[in-house]
Amino acid sequence: MTQTTTDSATDESTAERAVVLLSGGMDSATAAAEARERGYDIYALHTSYGQRTEDRELECARRLADEFDAADFLRLETDHLSAIGASSLTDDEMAVDDADLESDDIPSSYVPFRNANLLSMAVSYAEANDCEAVFIGAHSEDFSGYPDCRPEFFEAFEAVVDVGTKPETELSIEAPFVDNSKTDIAERGVELEVPYKHTWSCYRENEPACGTCDSCAFRLQAFQTIGVRDPIEYAERPSYADEPGGQ
Repeated sequence: MTQTTTDSATDESTAERAVVLLSGGMDSATAAAEARERGYDIYALHTSYGQRTEDRELECARRLADEFDAADFLRLETDHLSAIGASSLTDDEMAVDDADLESDDIPSSYVPFRNANLLSMAVSYAEANDCEAVFIGAHSEDFSGYPDCRPEFFEAFEAVVDVGTKPETELSIEAPFVDNSKTDIAERGVELEVPYKHTWSCYRENEPACGTCDSCAFRLQAFQTIGVRDPIEYAERPSYADEPGGQ
């Protein structure tokens, strides 16, 4: 694989390596910052699978990879998840629902078994580049709606990796925020100085963000709760938090 970094000092680095699933959203950006904070060289993997905002997500992912001085950036473009359908993220005939932050139902934005697909590609990329870890930004509010974001899923997937890779491969699946809320992620990201202005979370639009889909709502609520203004542009900026300082 041709690597984007050519600096000789980097080539001689003894730092451990980690693949980060870098979607371009705030969760993956914070996961990348966490990986860097832990001392890993970042191998950024971005996947385009026919999602509505794939162009904006790719733009953000590339910018984030530069911001985090990634050792490599790999974009994989697939169409099988879009062809399979059954998700409002990939099917233009399905509407993206407005936010319902209290619902326990699996939302229409769920892409069937997406994380297993993405992690499989990430593990292949990681093993090919002698990485020690794969980072994913899933968190507790995700697994309340998405079954492939649960802690048990990542534990089971790591067991599959142990069985399905070379004997000398030691690769952990890291979901550092799996027990945290979106608010916790925003707070940690501000602490790590994540450039959130270069992230995108909206399920509907490339510009500006709608402000009313589930993803926008959880994001806005998180920033409002910690009293920090979300730096991206929104068509609407509803209030989702009651705390003082909500914006």
